[in-house]
Amino acid sequence: MREVTRLYDPMSAASDAISETTPATTPRQRRREVALLFLRLGFTAFGGPAAHVAMMEDEVVTRRRWIDRQHFLDLLAAINFVPGPNSTELAIHLGLIRAGRAGLVIAGVCFIVPAVLIILPLAWVYCAYGTGPNALPHVEGMMSAIGACVLAIIAAALWRFARTGIRDAFTTTIAIAVAGIGFLPPRYTGYQPELVSLALSALAGAIWYGRPRAPGSARAALLVLGTPLWDPDLGRLGLFFLKVGATLFGSGYVLVSYLKSGLVDQFQWLTEAQLLDAIAIGQITPGPLLTTATFAGYLIGYTTFDGGVSGGVAGAVIATVAIFLPSFLFILVLGPLLQRIRTNRYARGALDGMNAAVVALILVVTIGLAGASFFPGGQLHLGNVVLAVTALAALLALHLNSTWVVLIGGVVGWMLW
Repeated sequence: MREVTRLYDPMSAASDAISETTPATTPRQRRREVALLFLRLGFTAFGGPAAHVAMMEDEVVTRRRWIDRQHFLDLLAAINFVPGPNSTELAIHLGLIRAGRAGLVIAGVCFIVPAVLIILPLAWVYCAYGTGPNALPHVEGMMSAIGACVLAIIAAALWRFARTGIRDAFTTTIAIAVAGIGFLPPRYTGYQPELVSLALSALAGAIWYGRPRAPGSARAALLVLGTPLWDPDLGRLGLFFLKVGATLFGSGYVLVSYLKSGLVDQFQWLTEAQLLDAIAIGQITPGPLLTTATFAGYLIGYTTFDGGVSGGVAGAVIATVAIFLPSFLFILVLGPLLQRIRTNRYARGALDGMNAAVVALILVVTIGLAGASFFPGGQLHLGNVVLAVTALAALLALHLNSTWVVLIGGVVGWMLW
């Protein structure tokens, strides 16, 4: 039994204890278990990363006892040090623990693909009937209302992250500095200032929180890929999303900042209103929030690159593969090291610094998206203001699931506007 555990678990010491309480299974049975579990979660995991984590904990700890709760919490904490979507990487890592490298691929694919299959027809409907001269009034009203609700969801996440990430005077200083940089016009900050802000915040946090001890051997690596300048257009699209997947730290909500600075500000492939719609689709569909890239890729391929349905599908597939590929590679390579990384004093300080920077980045994006939602076409949209404020109150005071907030907002928009 112990030999099987060592074969499939990169952190065998933690898994050996729990493996003694689970029935013996063959490698094929374990791969099947992983596939069935994460395929089901891929079709039913609504509500964003926090909901995904809760569902995975219930399934793999309480029901299936693949690992114990402490091991699960250790994985959840350590994954914060890896770029990419945390809940997706947690699924990939659980697949690695349960069924080895094959399980890593199976878990990730089964968790991601259902959302892609749901989003593709929604993207086609949006491009065919949701915008432009062929737009249906009900569809436009529904997407406008959903955009207001998504704004409220991001604002609620900002509030929760600020309560956790702003811990003291040092993290407050980092947040203020990063927010100040974020509000500068793009011509002063260059392309994607988030990467520089996060890197400097991590360095400052490692120095500040690690200073009581004598300097040890600390290493840090920042993967920065060059700005995609290739042709054809789909190649540039793929390189952009590959860079996002390889350098995205923190919550999936930071994705909004990355996409806005790249797709809206730099390349101008999407408008802010279209970006809000893409985020809304990613929010109301099950699975990872990063499947927003699927919708954005379809929209860019269909409209911006004028590729029609075939171009939209190609853009969606390329964007999806590119943004998730780094997560598979990171977990494959770094999985055995995550436990040791999270206990390092300097790494802990770096994470605290980045968390404060993440709060500031989300604040900047929230304010920008509020302008797009509240003043479409330069005119105040009072309905969206009321809807956003009401949704924010429901999220913070009633703890209503974000999926229900978005669905109710869509119904209201369909009926009224």
